Amino acid sequence: MLGFWRATRRLFLSLPLAAGLVLPAQAQSWPARPVTLVVPFTAGTASDVLARSFAEFLSQQIGQPVVIDNRGGAGGNLGGAAVARAAADGYTLLFGTTGPVATNKLMYEQMPYDPERDLAPVALVASLPVIIVAKAGSPLRDLAALIAHAKANPGRLSIGFPGNGTLGHITGLLLARSAGIDINAVQYRGSGPIAGDLLGGHIDVGMDSMAAYVTNVQEGKLPALAIASRRRWSGLPNVPTVSEAGLPNFEASVWYAIMAPAGAPADVVARINAAANAYLGTAAAKDLFGKLGLEALGGTPEELRLFIGSELQKWGPIVRSANIRF
Repeated sequence: MLGFWRATRRLFLSLPLAAGLVLPAQAQSWPARPVTLVVPFTAGTASDVLARSFAEFLSQQIGQPVVIDNRGGAGGNLGGAAVARAAADGYTLLFGTTGPVATNKLMYEQMPYDPERDLAPVALVASLPVIIVAKAGSPLRDLAALIAHAKANPGRLSIGFPGNGTLGHITGLLLARSAGIDINAVQYRGSGPIAGDLLGGHIDVGMDSMAAYVTNVQEGKLPALAIASRRRWSGLPNVPTVSEAGLPNFEASVWYAIMAPAGAPADVVARINAAANAYLGTAAAKDLFGKLGLEALGGTPEELRLFIGSELQKWGPIVRSANIRF
């Protein structure tokens, strides 16, 4: 009997040590499993291509797979809402753009989440300027000619946009207000159909993020009138900025940012932010950015938070004056 109690005592004394050995395996630090990166648009879009490039780099950095989850719809709100509702543990991230991260809240009456309240800024990755492209064979060869034509033909200049309320659309409204012209807005479901109709001569002009039009412009199939960036892009050195073309301080770019559910662990946010900034210096990023016309940004989560606020201040008056509501 005495031997039994001695053996039992040794067993109980060993339990804390055993527990100490087990607990670290159960409470492994991030990431202990794959990370999901939600892209709120369909596969093949500029945001999807960029997200996949970053996901590959992030996977190498953290030693876990980073899985792309395309959730297009409602101007990016479906994907944004999925991340806003996800557990704030760092395993679900949003590779968002201007709309679902900022400007959609200015337009959607039944927004399923508030990006400022329900999403945590992680890193600002890049921006892609809006480009103004005329149809194949168009007599319009610069922005001044476009404005003159629109003034001579009020409401008849057809401009294609990739959806109501997209940055291309609200940039078109800003152009109309700045130049004092009346346009015929033609809404499309994405950039591909716009480019197709420009090549076919079915609409006069397209205003959209630049990536989908670079190849056709470089090959001389579509004339680019101006780019709404701070400076000219080296890939299209002969295309002036909108400011150079006669509308000073006119700038509009789609931007790409990584967001997490509000309340995500600060150390995880810091680690992903560091990876995003490191990615911008890689050869893969530089090559991709050069092909698409992207501008590398980077910075801290706090700088992203302030940037989002400035974008809402910039576009708020445009959206309200045009009464864009969904």
